[in-house]
Amino acid sequence: MSSKEYHLPVLLHDCLNGLLIDSSGIYVDVTFGGGGHSNAILEKLDSGRLIGFDQDADALQNVPKDDRFTLVPQNFKYLKNNLRLLGCSKIDGIIADLGVSSHQFDIPDRGFSIRFDAELDMRMDQRSKLTAAQILNEYSEDDLYRIFRSYGEVRSLGRLVSTILSARAEEKIKTVFQFKEMIADCIDKRKPSQYLAQVFQALRIEVNDEMNVLQDFLKQTADVLKPGGRLVVMSYHSLEDRLVKNFIKSGNFEGKVEQDFYGNVIKPFKAINTKVITPSEEELKINNRARSAKLRIAEKL
Repeated sequence: MSSKEYHLPVLLHDCLNGLLIDSSGIYVDVTFGGGGHSNAILEKLDSGRLIGFDQDADALQNVPKDDRFTLVPQNFKYLKNNLRLLGCSKIDGIIADLGVSSHQFDIPDRGFSIRFDAELDMRMDQRSKLTAAQILNEYSEDDLYRIFRSYGEVRSLGRLVSTILSARAEEKIKTVFQFKEMIADCIDKRKPSQYLAQVFQALRIEVNDEMNVLQDFLKQTADVLKPGGRLVVMSYHSLEDRLVKNFIKSGNFEGKVEQDFYGNVIKPFKAINTKVITPSEEELKINNRARSAKLRIAEKL
């Protein structure tokens, strides 16, 4: 399977420019996926090295036959430890393309898409235990409120949660279409796809612990990048982008800028682009799934 069939790389030119690739440098693609960004980086390397991370076993089929490339089959929250094991204490650049790949959306039995009937799975790492079905069937009322409010910003929240609680008391919630039918009366008839996308996003984020993973990862980037090294992050919803923006701005996730005794700002990065980079109209014509992408680039101080 080609990388374009698996996942068309988003904002490729901007990402490569943002990394400021040195042909002898060491770079990390923490979301290897179909290898689109990785293959483009390898083309710019000479004696350099590229390390990829991906917890999804399906990504193994895309590994390039290239001695300069190493794939770590783990979640990128284990960035620092794995780089140490590989003898790379300091690196020149990191790229992260967050979210779900086109491949994961297009494989029905992964349960990510509202388009296909399948078991409510949504695990990016098939070795993990928690599934979307377990959340819907086993989470308390308070926890259901928490995930749909925090991770989906879902409207008519009380109605959705009470519907889920009533439905699961009658029968176990197992599949995508069954769940969609159960909550049909809750769906915003003006924007049904958007409502379902928010609900499914909340479930996916909880299943994969995405917000905590992102925070763990970002904190580690400051430790592993050399001074002048680049951090390139693409996010696809406001929750992710807010964390990335605040971290680049202040070194924390609240966006609170701290100063030392002399009034100097204490933070590990400086923003390269003060205005978020988004796909052009030309790219959106080729890849509509890139429409929500937001790219931020930072340099290690």
